[in-house]
Amino acid sequence: MTLFDSTKRKTLAGALALAVGFAASIPAAAQDITLRGASMFDDNHAFTKTMREFARLVEEKAPGAATFDLRLNGELGVEKDYVNFLQQGVAIDYTIMAPSNMAKFAPAIPLMDMPFLFRDLDHWNTVLSSDAFAPLEKELLDNADIMIIGYTGGGVRNLVSAEPIGNLEELNGHKMRVMGAPIQAQIFDALTAAPSAIAYNEVYNAIQSGVIAGFENEAASIQNLKFYEVAPHVTLTKHTITVRPIVMSGKSFRKLPEAVQKAVMEAGAEAGAFGRELESREDGIKLQEMVDAGQVQVQEFEGREKLLDMVVPVQDAFAAEINATDLLTSVRGM
Repeated sequence: MTLFDSTKRKTLAGALALAVGFAASIPAAAQDITLRGASMFDDNHAFTKTMREFARLVEEKAPGAATFDLRLNGELGVEKDYVNFLQQGVAIDYTIMAPSNMAKFAPAIPLMDMPFLFRDLDHWNTVLSSDAFAPLEKELLDNADIMIIGYTGGGVRNLVSAEPIGNLEELNGHKMRVMGAPIQAQIFDALTAAPSAIAYNEVYNAIQSGVIAGFENEAASIQNLKFYEVAPHVTLTKHTITVRPIVMSGKSFRKLPEAVQKAVMEAGAEAGAFGRELESREDGIKLQEMVDAGQVQVQEFEGREKLLDMVVPVQDAFAAEINATDLLTSVRGM
């Protein structure tokens, strides 16, 4: 269906003049635009809800300019596959993913997801509402042709394990899965754990078979993927408040008319704010749901303040290695 066929004209007959004016500005090449999205989760997950909101906002700002095809439940693979698709401009035009999964193209970008980077939710939201990460956005665009159009996230990541891990003695030598960026392993190595990077879709079986004894994640993913079946112990290290960029293929973006590009950028920023509020609110609710259902047992980490001191040298060294010392200092000072 084109923007100007008779059925569409009837539908738009009573629309506001602003919407009609925008539609008239879209060239013929834009009439059949389909933007393809991917989510590893179902419709109940905050990432999926945020991408639905992104599509709604684009439609609101650019009526009839594009249709959206969002594939769920890992139909198009896992995040490491998404990165390659986005970089090549095939199969996926937009998604949400962890910064660590983009590290092969932008070595500095895992700084966004560095454990113990944010003091609390207010600090996290202040940073993501600013342009603090602009240098990292440029690095990703220059090296991978992937654009960051917004920031969501808000899940608080904790240790999740088959057996209780409640203090430094129990953490010592703990075999756990971490995300692929080196800084993730470096942080937990400094905390005396035994981290290893394995594929996310292998975590359940790896715990079940004893290859690892646990991992770290936020409540929504634990609940959605039923990790509590093999790892029912959650220790509140609160080491990360997640940053999840809403990303778009640069190749796909450049094919859009200028007016649609503007709508996409505005919608990305607004959907990010929507997603941050949604996920940070839902995080505690989902954890309590699992507690109430008897699916997980939750405990505090004894001496958590010690962890904060132990990781500072690792954070500083990582920032220096990627020429991001000023950026780290800026974030800490916000």
